[in-house]
Amino acid sequence: MTSTPSAATDASARASTPASPGPLRRLVSATPPSRVSPLGRVFIVVATLEAVTWAGLLVGMFLKYVTETTDHVVTVFGTAHGGAFLLYGALAIVCAIAFRWRWWVILLALAAAVPPLVTVPLELWMRRRGLLHRATPTAAAPKTTAA
Repeated sequence: MTSTPSAATDASARASTPASPGPLRRLVSATPPSRVSPLGRVFIVVATLEAVTWAGLLVGMFLKYVTETTDHVVTVFGTAHGGAFLLYGALAIVCAIAFRWRWWVILLALAAAVPPLVTVPLELWMRRRGLLHRATPTAAAPKTTAA
């Protein structure tokens, strides 16, 4: 008959091993903010703005069509979301060129603006993968000088 370790031994073994951070903490803290380029920071802000305006538009549609109380929220957030959507799309293309994203990353970035609130998880994924870091400069051609 084999003996099984006691609960106290199990607890002490777990206490001695470092606890791994949860998935959300790993996702958010994987890339220090200092490594994200200034253009990447603008992308993060605009992606968040696009998601917030989407959420406001959803609340406005609920108030307009479900509770039938007001339609002013739809007007305000609809206009704001339209501008944020266009800004996000243009900025995604600028970032794709600046950061040299692959074609499928560009499609993901553009498609993320269509379903509600998807731009935030996408930008967290991009930050974790290093897609919002400074683009590596290409080797410049050697300078030739005339004598």
